[in-house]
Order: sequence, then C-alpha cells, then structure tokens
Amino acid sequence: MTLKFSFYILLFFTTCFSTLSQIYVSTSGKDTNNGSKNHPLATLGKAMELVRQQPKIKNLNTIIIEDGYYEITSPLVFTHTDGGLRDNPLILKAAKGAHPIISGGKKIKGFKINNDGLWEMEIQQCKNGKFRFDQLYVNGKRAKLATMPDDDFWYIKDIKETILVKGSGRTPERSTLEITLTPENIKTLAALNKNELKLLRFRAYHKWDLTIRHIDSIDVKRNIIYTTGKGMLPWNPLKPGGRIIFENFKAALNKPGEWFLNNDGTLFYHPYKDENINTANVVIPVLNKLISVDGNASEEEFVRNITFEGLSFRHCNFRIPKAGFEPNQAAISVNAAIQLNGAININFINCSIEKTGQHALWYKNGCSHCSIKNCYINDIGGGGIYIGTTKPLEGLPHTFHINIENNIIHSGGRELPSSVGIWIGHSSNNLITHNDIADFYYTGVSVGWTWGYTPGLAKRNIITYNNIHHIGWALLSDLAAVYTLGKSKGTKINNNVIHHIHSYSYGGWGLYTDEGSSFIEMKNNLVYNTKTGSFHQHYGKNNIISNNIFAYAKMYQIQCTKAEDHMSFTLNNNIIIFDEGVVLKGPWNKINTEMDNNIYWNTKVNKYNFDGLTFDEWKKTGHDQHSLIANPEFVNPDKRDFRFKSSSVIKKTGFIPFNYTKAGVYGSRKWKEKALLPIKIITDFDNTIEQNMKQ
Repeated sequence: MTLKFSFYILLFFTTCFSTLSQIYVSTSGKDTNNGSKNHPLATLGKAMELVRQQPKIKNLNTIIIEDGYYEITSPLVFTHTDGGLRDNPLILKAAKGAHPIISGGKKIKGFKINNDGLWEMEIQQCKNGKFRFDQLYVNGKRAKLATMPDDDFWYIKDIKETILVKGSGRTPERSTLEITLTPENIKTLAALNKNELKLLRFRAYHKWDLTIRHIDSIDVKRNIIYTTGKGMLPWNPLKPGGRIIFENFKAALNKPGEWFLNNDGTLFYHPYKDENINTANVVIPVLNKLISVDGNASEEEFVRNITFEGLSFRHCNFRIPKAGFEPNQAAISVNAAIQLNGAININFINCSIEKTGQHALWYKNGCSHCSIKNCYINDIGGGGIYIGTTKPLEGLPHTFHINIENNIIHSGGRELPSSVGIWIGHSSNNLITHNDIADFYYTGVSVGWTWGYTPGLAKRNIITYNNIHHIGWALLSDLAAVYTLGKSKGTKINNNVIHHIHSYSYGGWGLYTDEGSSFIEMKNNLVYNTKTGSFHQHYGKNNIISNNIFAYAKMYQIQCTKAEDHMSFTLNNNIIIFDEGVVLKGPWNKINTEMDNNIYWNTKVNKYNFDGLTFDEWKKTGHDQHSLIANPEFVNPDKRDFRFKSSSVIKKTGFIPFNYTKAGVYGSRKWKEKALLPIKIITDFDNTIEQNMKQ
C-alpha cells in the first residue's frame, strides 16, 4: 500500500467519524466499522475509544446500543477526561424499543450428566484454583451454593475464643475460634478430605450481622471446628445457641438448584426436573465491577455529565475473601457493581441492575447532583443503592444531592444478608422518594453513620413517599424499615408506607432512631404489621414523631430503650391501633419525652398496657393528657384499609388525614405491577413469620 493511498484511507475514516453525531453498537457489528447505524461497532469499549479520539466534536455525544446480549471482558471505566457538557451530556442509551443487556459474566456450555444425575463440566480457567466464582446463574435464576442444612440451621453448642494478636482496638486483631457442634453435625463434616476442607466455610448469623469463615481443622472426638481470623466484636460476638450453616462442599449438593465448584475446576449442578442440559442458559460471573466512574474530587478532576438510559447490567462476581467475611453493619466493606467517585451529574434512567454478588450501585466519594430514576434493581447479592462514605469527608470529597426516585429495589442481600436497600452514610441533601423497597433481610433504608452525639454529615436527607415492606425475614435482628444513626439535622422521614417488618429475635421495627439519632422528623407515615413496634428510639435528642398511623405490631406498639436528661422525642397526634401486645415498652417512667393528642385503640379487647400501667395511671404521669381511647373510624383496618369513614374522632386530637396511597412508584400500570412482589415471596414471608412467633 502506497503512502498516498494510506493517507486517503485515513482521511476517509476520519471524515466518516467526524460527521457522526451518534455512534451505534450492535451484536452484529464489527469494531472495524465506522460506528454509523448501517455500520455499527461491536463493543462499548470501541465506542468509547471513538468518543475519546474526538473530544472536540460537540455533536459526537450519544452511543446507541441495539438489542442484544453484550459480554464485556473488563469494566467500563470513565475518567475526568470523559463525559460531556451540562447542556450536551455524553449519553449511552438503548436503541428505540431495545433492551440491551451488558453482562460481566460468561455463558458456558458443555455439561454432561454424571452417574449421580448431576450436570458436570470441567472449566479450564478454574483448574488449580486459578479462577473461582461464588455465584452461578441458571436459566435466569441465581443458583444456590451447596449448603447444609438446606432449609434450617445447625446451632452452636459452645464457643471459645483464643486471642492471638490483641492489637490496640476493642476488637482483637487476630484470634482462633473453637466452635462446638453436635456429634451428628461433626460426623457430616469429618468425612471431607483435605481438598474439600480447603473450600468449606460456614455462615453464622448473630444480631444484625453474619460471619463467613473458612475452616482450619476439625476435631472429631471433641466435636469442634477451628477457624482463625479477626477477633469477635465485643458488642456482637458469636454465642452458644447461635445459628450456623455450612456451604461449599459436594456432599451438600443434594437439592435441585444447588451447585459446587471443586478445586480441580469441575462444576457440578443439581438440575430441576424441567431443565434441559442442551438448552440451559448457564452464566458464571467473571468481572467484579461493571462500571467504574473514577473521578478524583480532591484534585477537582470530576467525571461530569453522563447519562445511562435503558440499559440492563447483570452478572458481577463477588468472591468471599480467603480470610472470610467479617461482620460489618450494612455489609459496608463490600464494593458495588457500579461504583462512582468524583462524579457530577451522572444519571441512570430506566436502567436495570440484576444478578450481582455485591451491592448494585454506589455514589461514594465526591459525588453530587446525580440521580437514579425509574430503575429496576433486583436479585442483588448485597444492597441496592449506597450513597456517601463511612468517614465524614467535608469539602469537595463530600457526597450530596443524590436523587433516588421511582425505583423498584427488590430481593437484596442474597449473598450478604446484612445489606440494605438504600444506605446513606456521611452524605447530605439527598432525596429518596417514591421507591418500592422490599424483600431484604436487614433494613430498608439506613441514614447516618455516627454512633452517639459526635457531629456527622448526614443532614437534610429527605425520605418520603416510599413503600418499604417485607423486610427482615426473621433472619437477623435489630433491624427496621427505616433506620437512623447520629445527629441528622433537617432530615425528614415522611409520608412513607411501611409494613411486614420482622426480625429473628429483638428489633423488628418500622421506624428506628438508633444511637444518637437527633433532630429528625417522622410525620405522616403509615406503619403496620411489625414485630416489635412501629416506632422505637434507642437514644437520641429532639426527634419529632407526629401524625403517623401505627398499626398492628405483634409485641409492642411503641418502644424506647435509654432514658437521658434532655428531651428525647415528642410523640403527638398519632393513631395507635392494635389487636395484640402492649402499647408501650421500655423505661417510660424515666425517659424525657412529650406525648399528647394521640388516639389508642385495641380492636379486640378493652385492654391497654402502658408499660405496666393502665391508661388512667399512665395519664397521671403527665403524659397523654388530651389523648383518647377511641375507635379512629377506619374503613376496614382488619383488611389494612386505613381510610377514614368519619373524621369526628380524629378532629378531637388534631390528627390530619394524609393520602398514603401516593407512596410507592408512579407511572404506567405495567411499572406499578412490576413493583408487586410475587405471591410466593409474600406467602413464604408470612409462613416464616408464623414459625418465628411460635419459637
């Protein structure tokens, strides 16, 4: 090829690229194409290369992705040199009518049926432990890692900790645990060989958290397993009677839908009867991150003005570290499939994030004026959306003004049950509105990350018009639909509908102001069907609990824990209706609070227990002087219809009716129906709660 001819070829392609206002990507495309609609590219990576080559071409700002399934081999990374202008952002969006899937996984084929009826195949990359994965998806469903027992727990008979390295903190840096089990349990585990023992690990559930550890050795004679790692948390240790399960060994592969990968790289899957080995869609997650927005707020190198629209993100691998997963509230040590730092005006619209091993999305350090709207987040290994940091970063690194609106965030914590639907750390001025958050094991929305009265940065956060339900599943404890921590001046938690919140032991609350929660308003919320109360305050200062409907808690309707000298909270103009349990539980004879103009109504019997006092005795303490024992005249509270037939009673206390039907997602009928949990999940939740209350 002559130099002159090469020049004309280069000129031709440069001219083609420079005249493009949109770049097209298609599964039928080629990366040697010019990216036009008729000659699309094959990969997003190549499309971004094209954008970066021509940063001064103002019109080249949209990447359109045609329908199809796109396996990416590395995360999509955006730096401060990427992005667009405020009035002309970089847009990555689905083509009209298309629903492209961007996967961090790899489809695999080649299973054979072995003598045990299991599907079996060798994965070359996994030989000798070179590569491992901790999630597997078969026919669009998350398969379950081989576990024993399957639908119940074993229980710790005894536990002893030997500290190896004390360190300077409250938690030992390193220790060995001796966990005593029953002889029957040990017998099952003792049959494992050395290679199998290397993969074996346990999950132990305690209070609001869990511990995942590998096993050092097993003493069959003494019925003890040994495991070494970080020392137990003094405030939340493993204890005798604690629940424990074991996973990741072939002998536990005894139910359809379970899988196991051995050290030789052989994958085993126990199929359902209706699954076809020749047509099954099996995906192993490969990448541990799908999108990384890597700005640097401290250096003022922000990634700006990018919109993702109509895209589906799936299959992101989270590996349990060799050292295990040490307990940390809200699974805060884990990353997200989509992680952003130093991001301004980065928005996700009509997207979905599904089938991850970790959190779905995290606006972490130095993010502001970003949004997630009309997105579907489902089947998540960790939490849904995380905002901010665990450290109070001021100035440019501070994250604020994140708008989370009209999203469906369902079925999280599948790998890490201590995760939450939406978590806000040291972050301010965020709006969480009209979301449907459901089917998590720990907490729906968590706000704040300061224990006690140390100043924090979780201020002026608005949690409003959300539907938060089916939280807890009787797996963890000390949980709530909405959980707060620390001083949160200007934070408002209003107009939410909260229901079906149930813990394993203590603490299944609707609204929960935990340690140091202060200056928070909770108003116009409908809370019903909780275990231990619609509202609970551990301790805090000057919180306002007003004009709420608190209904049908099983044990206590309202609870408090710690009495302090200052005003803890005011609880006025609320309606408390119930058919079991007591009205108040806690040190109500000591706590500094103001309570008045409330309506109390027991729908079954004329019995009211105000922490051991009758209503008349309770009023003599100075509380509830203008409150009433009266039927609030709901339309049908037994069917959870809390509209009013009459306003004659509520007028006496100043309660103002609010339209609770506005809570939750809005938009098309199809979108609203998508927010409804499957009947099976609702039925399973009810059955789990029924069994828990019998214990």
